[in-house]
Amino acid sequence: KQWDDAWVVLEGNIIRQVGHELYEFRDSSGTVYVDIDNKYWMGQTASPADKVHIEGEVDRDWDGIKIDVKNIRVMK
Repeated sequence: KQWDDAWVVLEGNIIRQVGHELYEFRDSSGTVYVDIDNKYWMGQTASPADKVHIEGEVDRDWDGIKIDVKNIRVMK
């Protein structure tokens, strides 16, 4: 379990969009929601089959944990 605001680097797949800038991300350890501002996509697109590399901060709140993504790279 990560502390709030801890910096994390993850590689896995974005399996679905669940909100405006909110996505469900899956890797070998499980799933977590990731919040990706449109500006960080920089024209990239990702399907559920595409592996992505994301970097960001853990955002621990009353409704759970999500990752506030600051960098994303689609690894095609």
